Formats: sequence, structure tokens, C-alpha cells
Amino acid sequence: MLMLTLTAAIRKLHPSHCLSTPCMDPTPPQLAFLYTAFGLLVIGASGIRPCNLAFGADQFNPNTESGQAGIASFFNWYYFTLTFAMMVSLTLIVYVQSNVNWAIGLAIPTLLMFFSCAFFFLGTKIYVKVMPEGSPLTSILQVLVATIRKRKLTFLNKAAIFCPGDNINPDGSSGNRWTLCSMQQIEEVKCVIKTIPILIAATFYAVSLNQTQTFTVYQALQSDRRFRSNTFKIPAASYTSFQMLTLTIWIPIYDRIMVPFLRKLTKKRDGITILQRMGTGLGINILAMLMAGIVEAKRRNMANSKSVVGFEPRRGSVSSMSANWLVLQLVFSGLSEGFTIIGVTEFFYKEFPENMRSFAGSITACGIAMSLYLSSFLILMVHRLTREDNGRNWLADDLNEAKLDHYYYFCAGLGAMNFIYFLMCAKWYKYKGTGNEPVEMPSREMKPGKHDV
Repeated sequence: MLMLTLTAAIRKLHPSHCLSTPCMDPTPPQLAFLYTAFGLLVIGASGIRPCNLAFGADQFNPNTESGQAGIASFFNWYYFTLTFAMMVSLTLIVYVQSNVNWAIGLAIPTLLMFFSCAFFFLGTKIYVKVMPEGSPLTSILQVLVATIRKRKLTFLNKAAIFCPGDNINPDGSSGNRWTLCSMQQIEEVKCVIKTIPILIAATFYAVSLNQTQTFTVYQALQSDRRFRSNTFKIPAASYTSFQMLTLTIWIPIYDRIMVPFLRKLTKKRDGITILQRMGTGLGINILAMLMAGIVEAKRRNMANSKSVVGFEPRRGSVSSMSANWLVLQLVFSGLSEGFTIIGVTEFFYKEFPENMRSFAGSITACGIAMSLYLSSFLILMVHRLTREDNGRNWLADDLNEAKLDHYYYFCAGLGAMNFIYFLMCAKWYKYKGTGNEPVEMPSREMKPGKHDV
């Protein structure tokens, strides 16, 4: 962040302004400095995001009732904090960058990151620290390699079967885990494999969720954004903040009101199971897509029949429909995200083996990243398959000539199919433990620090 701030603050690190002079391309050293800053941001984010959830949840003792309740509540409040920070970034920070100064706008998050690091290291002595036990990927690969080597055996759990040539240490452990694995390793790999169908459902859910975030801004640009019939127009990009605002409001309500109420009804510690929470979000997302389609059809019909003064010709006529109607689909999307995304994060943390919980955070992030690629692919295919002779398609630049409502209905259909697939997976899935409810496995040695009791 400091390097990124310097690119805006130091004149030699960015091209000169070109308001009255011809624009100049950035020089190779300037690009190298900028790309280095981006590279460090990626490395830092890849180290923080998969680990911070696991590290935070490790501060609670999963063997106590209060610790288990604390873990469930932690995921809600973590996501609440993350969403609130994103709202500040997309409103206050972006306003400073756009209207005051880019250097100041980048310096603010840099300073906040410095304080974040300072507070983190101040608490080093009181944290519960889980000692590392090697790479979880290595353990998975060892089981797969050992299984392939012993593929001709007729028994299950081939990787744990002793064969001539396998080395055994004096204490009874395997001398070479690439040929002979422990039963614990095999069970850990099974835990990972059985979560893959849920990961697929979560990834396709995120594809559908991305559509609202992608096209709502375009809908707002061609809607009446005037505030109470005044000349002031709400920025089109600001409408997406309603989704985060909904999520920010809903999380405390769910954690403090809904969970205790559901706990009394179901007699379950978390009110409903993690998969039930995810399924609720998937269902709400279908309603959000249907609502988005209905609103878009109304917006386009009003735009093609009547427009307001002051529209931008290159974007087509601006509908007389108030852009505030877009808030409805964003509210439903925010509620859906509050159920599903938090549920997904908690699911992988609890269902992965303890030595793979940071890896679980990486899996969740990779699923979201994959959904972005799938979203781009879906949009590309819709562009090609719905192209008409006049060059228009469902997602034409001018939404008044497009059929975005059809695309929303299509996404709702995909969401319904994914919902059915998820229900099948949820019915088949058995939580880690002996029953259908989440059961925490015994925790490993934690030191130093004290657990919640």
C-alpha cells in the first residue's frame, strides 16, 4: 500500500497530467514500480485472507459450549466487520480519491493498515497459537500417491495397508508416507473430498450473485437517479452499497435475535444447521434474480415509452422509473449473501481437518475466484448465443435495446437447478462426527495463550 501511495504522490512515479498537453504513456520503470506494488498486495492478501478466519476461530475452545457458540458468532461478526470496511472503502475512500486527491485517498488505507499491523503484533503474547504440522497438500498427495501405488489391492483404504517393502519406524509409524499412510491421513482426505460437491454448489451460487453486482450499475445509469425529484443525482455505483448495507444490518439481527429464537424452536446450538443456512440463502437468491428481472422489464418498458430530461444519448434514453426500485433486488441479494457466504465460510472451517483450516480458507477464496471466471464465461456465451441479425443481444450496451430481464430469468433458472443439486448434496452429506449435526473433533495442543472457557 505504501508503494501504491507513492505512485500517486511522487510525480516521477506516474505519467504527467494531460489536460492541456498530449497524454504520455507510463515509462517501463513506472510500470515496474506499479506492478511490484500490485504483486505485494496479492502476496499479502493471499497470506492474510485464508489464515485470519482460522486464526480468529482458533481463539475459542471448541470443546466447551461457550467456545462452540463463540465460533459460530465469530463468523457472523467477522463478515459484518468486513462488509462495513468495504462500505467505507467504496464510499468515503473513493470519494476522497475522486474529489480530493489520489495520494490522500491511498494514504488513508495505508495508514489504517499500519495501525492494523501494530494492533496485531501488540496482542502476540495473548493469542492462542496452533503449531504448524506441515503442508496439508503434502498429506493429501501422499494418500493419493500411496493409493495409486497399491491400486491392485482389493481392500478399502489401500494407502494404509502394509505391504512387503514398506518401511516401519521403531515406534510403529510409517517410514515413508508416500507408500504407507496413517488412517488419520486417509480420514482427513475423505473429509476434504466429501466437501467438493458443496464447494461446487457454492461456486455456482456466487456466479449468480455476481450478476446483480455487475449489471445493477448499468440499470441505474439508465434509470431516474434524481433524489426526491431534485437536480442532485445519486451516483450509479453507489447503489451497490445497498447490498452491503443490508448485509451489515442483517448480521447483528440474525446473530442476536434470529439465532436465539431458532434455538428455542429447533433445540440446536446454532438455531439451524450450516447447510440449512446455506440452502436458505440459495433460495433467497432465486427470488432476487426473479425480482431483478421484473424490475428490469418495467424499467425498459418505461424507458421506451417515456424518458426524462437530461439523459445521456450514448447510453440510450433514461427511464422515468426511479432507480430506487433497484434497491429491492439488492436487499434480497444482501440477505442471500448473509445466509450463504457466511455459511460456506463456517462450513469449510468446521468440516475440514484441524490442520487444514487455513487451507479451507484458501478453498473458499478459490471458489469465489472461480465464480468470477465462470461469470465472465457465462456473459461471453450469452453475448454469442443471443446475438440477432442487427447485432443486438440480451446484454447489449444500451439496456433499452437489450433483454437483461431475460438474462436475469435465465440466472434464476440456473439458481433453481443449483438449489436442487444442493438439496441432493445436503441430504447425502454427513457432518464430521457420528451424526447429522456438526461435531467438533478434539483440538490439538494450543500454545501459548489461553482458550475461552
